[in-house]
Amino acid sequence: METRASKKRANTIQQPPQVMVPKRQRVVLGEFSDLNLPDFDYQPTQKLQCRKNPNLKNSATTIPSLDSNLNKPVHTKINAKRDNQHIIQPYVSDISDYLRTMEMQKKRRPMVGYLENVQRGISSNMRGTLVDWLVEVADEYKLLPETLHLSVSYIDRFLSIEPVSRSKLQLLGVSSMLIASKYEEITPPKAVDFCQITDNTYDLEEVLKMEADILKSLNFEMGNPNVITFLKRFIGIACENRKNSNLQFEFLCSYLADLSLLDYECTRFLPSVVAASVIFLARFIIRPGAHPWTPSLCECLGYTSANLEDCVIILHDLYMSRKAGSFKAVRDKYKQNKLKCVANLPSSPEIPNHYFEKELCSTINFVNEVHC
Repeated sequence: METRASKKRANTIQQPPQVMVPKRQRVVLGEFSDLNLPDFDYQPTQKLQCRKNPNLKNSATTIPSLDSNLNKPVHTKINAKRDNQHIIQPYVSDISDYLRTMEMQKKRRPMVGYLENVQRGISSNMRGTLVDWLVEVADEYKLLPETLHLSVSYIDRFLSIEPVSRSKLQLLGVSSMLIASKYEEITPPKAVDFCQITDNTYDLEEVLKMEADILKSLNFEMGNPNVITFLKRFIGIACENRKNSNLQFEFLCSYLADLSLLDYECTRFLPSVVAASVIFLARFIIRPGAHPWTPSLCECLGYTSANLEDCVIILHDLYMSRKAGSFKAVRDKYKQNKLKCVANLPSSPEIPNHYFEKELCSTINFVNEVHC
């Protein structure tokens, strides 16, 4: 029988002490160290000091001082770019061959003369007006150059297959840019955004239906190379001997590439031909007294100056506003200070004929398969 005394004795028995576990704090990302070093105390004005391990006596292990660490190579963007170039160098030729093969595939190319043979109510001037407006749309939404060029590629390929009325041409443009945005952009604009940019001329259902029609007509082959695909590498080759990146040259190349979108005649050239012609003309505009095409460029880019003559002349006419002079969006864009005002650079009205002579690369056995 439990008595009061036994209850009192039971209550006086000591309970085991409760261990208080400190609440674990979350570690923010900024506190992570990129060095795999032992735990140490850091004092900004002193050298790094290791915490002593009481279980080790007279340990010879030391941590290098902060001064010695500063002398070690640092992982910077420049070093990362150099390492990346070193890694991909063995594959450059294979990548170039693959892109050159892909750009010549019939399913990825617009049909030459599609406005005359397929379309009935659309002219080259209407196409140019649409492209010039899309340049404004791409600038409004801060889209990549690849997105703009891919959009125009979809438009030309679709018009090569399906007749489109005038009232649906703008719908084709925004739906093509919607697809290209999904393909290229990290955060593409939504379909409703493209409805609004047309002042709601088309509703959401119409945009989505045209998007589906484009995808079906092109058999979902959306990844074709464009001028920007080749131009990125060609600019690197043209500037390889420069110590610093020439932003003016790069912006001028981008300007000429965008101008090429305005002209219907440029659809008959391969994207790599247009990109090489852009390099040729940009070098001529900046240094008209020097020959714009060297044997090195001829070999690395795979084209002689004679191969580029027709395309270069068209691009030069566009640059001088002798063609597509009424389209202002591209020209106004590249008159901005942030783009070095490259649209205002003066140019000789004519390109000397001897710049297109075949003798320049006569020592090179030119074939399309030759790549650097």
